[in-house]
Amino acid sequence: MIDQDIVELYKHSNQFGKEIDLQYDILPDGEVINRITIGQKHLATPVAAHGGVMAALADSTLGVAALAVSQKNGNLVSTVEFKINYLKPALLGDTIRGISRVRQVGKKLIFVEADFVNQKDELVATASGTFNQYPFTKVFNF
Repeated sequence: MIDQDIVELYKHSNQFGKEIDLQYDILPDGEVINRITIGQKHLATPVAAHGGVMAALADSTLGVAALAVSQKNGNLVSTVEFKINYLKPALLGDTIRGISRVRQVGKKLIFVEADFVNQKDELVATASGTFNQYPFTKVFNF
């Protein structure tokens, strides 16, 4: 189960996430689902979101899943690499949800995959990423 204090600290410090209106749902079982509603500021064409918005959602969704695992040992995570496959455009007004699953946890690296669906549950994108674990105290000196 994810420590909600860690998620709240992440939400508070993630200025970029605030800027593009990323939202998080924390479910009772500790699962975290990220979502974004595509607005005018997210568009690359008159109707479709810029790929960078989807990439930001992917990085965040994957990263919060890795954080859910690493925080149990007092660690935070940083992105080592990630890949995204765009399968369908995210359109103006769409709400895109990212649902992640941790596939592998090592001593230092965590591998995560995620699917991204719109409000019709249509698959819009898939992504995978590798995250490095490092001590919480490297960033926050408590």
